[in-house]
Amino acid sequence: MNAALPATLSQVAVRRATESDLPVILSLLQELGPNEEPLPLPRAREIFARMQALPRMWVWVAERDGTPVGTYTLLIMDNLCHAGSPSAIVESVVVASEARGGRLGEAMMRHAMERAREAGCYKLALSSNGRRLEAHRFYRRLGFAPHGISFSIVP
Repeated sequence: MNAALPATLSQVAVRRATESDLPVILSLLQELGPNEEPLPLPRAREIFARMQALPRMWVWVAERDGTPVGTYTLLIMDNLCHAGSPSAIVESVVVASEARGGRLGEAMMRHAMERAREAGCYKLALSSNGRRLEAHRFYRRLGFAPHGISFSIVP
């Protein structure tokens, strides 16, 4: 990491996840809420393999002192609009409850912003549950702003 970062950020290592990280990633994802259904490890391995096969989709793990304490997924998509500039989407962002408040989430989002910048993305977007007000304050503090309206449907 950049030596100019505060000590709490410089002690965070963000690396690409491997299949061996899946148990801890699945455990972290459970912290997103009680409605998050646990994914069986064999199914997670299948999905992870498909994600790994995509050229610009990565699952990242954030570690402090060698211990995984956060994760996020980043997808960089090509685009026929915006002069061909790609866009980036962050998904499945979670920091272990015991590690929150230690700027780990900031380190992960700055990592995602740098990957998007390196790829020439015109935007980095994410969506957040409307009830996660603390997360919204966190994203705003990092410079994210509400953009448009998000819609979803269960197909």
